[in-house]
Amino acid sequence: MGLQRSLVTFLLGFLLVNLYPPAMARFVVEKNSLTVASPDSIRGTHDSAIGNFGIPQYGGSMAGTVAYPKENRKGCRGFDESGISFKSKPGALPTLVLVDRGDCFFALKVWNAQKAGASAVLVADHIEEALITMDTPEEDISSAKYIENITIPSALIEKSFGEKIKKEISAGEMVNVNLDWREAVPHPDDRVEYELWTNSNDECGIKCDMLMEFVKDFKGAAQILEKGGYTQFTPHYITWYCPQAFTISKQCKSQCINRGRYCAPDPEQDFSTGYEGKDVVLENLRQLCVFRVANETKRPWVWWDYISGA
Repeated sequence: MGLQRSLVTFLLGFLLVNLYPPAMARFVVEKNSLTVASPDSIRGTHDSAIGNFGIPQYGGSMAGTVAYPKENRKGCRGFDESGISFKSKPGALPTLVLVDRGDCFFALKVWNAQKAGASAVLVADHIEEALITMDTPEEDISSAKYIENITIPSALIEKSFGEKIKKEISAGEMVNVNLDWREAVPHPDDRVEYELWTNSNDECGIKCDMLMEFVKDFKGAAQILEKGGYTQFTPHYITWYCPQAFTISKQCKSQCINRGRYCAPDPEQDFSTGYEGKDVVLENLRQLCVFRVANETKRPWVWWDYISGA
């Protein structure tokens, strides 16, 4: 089972499914803007992909100074081991720590930086690719100790942009940036607009347990608000993809549909028993269809009944 789990993690890339009106789905990565205020040589606005853990400041922004540690640059060890602290001095801007991707989970990098006093974390990609969403690791004893306690925001940035920041810091320049999450929230109208990132698989550990509890506790309030016309709600579904080189493998065939385009990890992490990952994908699509029909018939609250089994 351990070998299978490692292979699953290696094979499946991460994307997010977003309901796209009126009838089709599209894959998106939730992003926010990162604007470099100084130095002038790299001044400008860039995209960054919001981490799927911690607490992004939706609707707000954060200005700070970027720090790139001289040691432990991937952030896989506690920074206290090297005597490094990112706590801001009184009156100074918050410290946004830049670490390199690789060797350990995204969430562990952020946790180590948070413990050292960082206000936010930027992870520089190690290859040139389209931005992906940084997800939490599969549940294990070690990760369970810190995932729920991450309270700072984090984001992935492109390799080329990360290299520019490192170059300026190496030259002694102070790199000041502004993280802006305001465009990550749907534009308001006369209703409160909000979104939920979810998955129909309820056997994925801590995050799924928390999500199920939230759905159970919030369902009543959500339906009252929607029936009164006070809110507009949109669910998004998490999914993965299988790299083309592995689409004919047993693992991808059991976890994917549409020739590896849409995948989900096996719920039991055992390919020989129970439900398969592709069953999770199909249920995600089914829930998207329920949401679409419910909205077309002007009864969006029905979606909450369906996913809660009411």
